Amino acid sequence: MKSVSGKDFIKLLEKKGWELRRVKGSHHIYAQAGNLFRISVPVHGNAPLKLGLQKHLMKIAEIDESEL
Repeated sequence: MKSVSGKDFIKLLEKKGWELRRVKGSHHIYAQAGNLFRISVPVHGNAPLKLGLQKHLMKIAEIDESEL
């Protein structure tokens, strides 16, 4: 699986209709209308997300590996 940075993952979320609700420190909190889940994406410059976290966020946001 290709590892992406927090900044790149945020771009994917916004294409899927997720909206930025707030920022607390380096964590950007996203929500989607009609969805109970919230997604917290750590943005640490261009550092890649850890694979376990990335897979979990992709599952919640319904992002396929081919979209990376």
